[in-house]
Amino acid sequence: MGLLDGKVALITGGSRGIGEAIVRRFAAEGAKVAFTYRSSAERANAIVADLGDNVKGYQSDAASFDDAAALVKNVIADFGKVDVLINNAGITKDTLLMRMSEEQWDAVIDTNLKSVFNLTKNILRPMMKARGGSIINISSVVGIMGNPGQANYVASKAGVIGFSKTVAQEVGSRNIRCNVIAPGFIETDMTDALDEKTKEAYLTNIPMRRLGTGEEVANTCVFLASDLSAYVSGQTISVCGAMCCA
Repeated sequence: MGLLDGKVALITGGSRGIGEAIVRRFAAEGAKVAFTYRSSAERANAIVADLGDNVKGYQSDAASFDDAAALVKNVIADFGKVDVLINNAGITKDTLLMRMSEEQWDAVIDTNLKSVFNLTKNILRPMMKARGGSIINISSVVGIMGNPGQANYVASKAGVIGFSKTVAQEVGSRNIRCNVIAPGFIETDMTDALDEKTKEAYLTNIPMRRLGTGEEVANTCVFLASDLSAYVSGQTISVCGAMCCA
């Protein structure tokens, strides 16, 4: 018996990296999974083919309120409900603030922060009607610590934390929980492209002296989505190898 048997999860940005790891872990725990992708249709189709009929991909732009509204309606039509929402979609456009353009700022804020509003806003009414649900928002340790060259990304991820605490307080009486996971440096396609010197520089700031894995973030998502965390809400859990404590 899986920890998520009988639950339906909607995961944004689920076709690669941390998102794909969450999709796969949730399916393994018995959940029915709807996930979004923006452009990687081939990769999304491969995930669905691999995991079977209980998993479905939807092409959707999380930064668009209209897309988010249509997505929630389509997922509920296909699966009957949504018990768990995981806002994972995110991008980076890194540069020092002196060089950052308005477009770079807006693109990151829209994809990383406005998207969380878009999906949460549209899922609240169905969850309130069901009198229950778990919302999990993926932030980052840099949203807690700050990081040079990432003013847009840090602002978006810090905003996710404040937003989530407020949502938890507003809808807790309806048995809806809202929590945040703040990953540190996680092995993804982006970190695979880094040279060894750069990786070593990162590792010196991580007390556990290794990068995390998408599966380790996904395991924390399973906890927050399952009944094991029934009294956990408004919290930020860092999955960072003690990086944010160093």
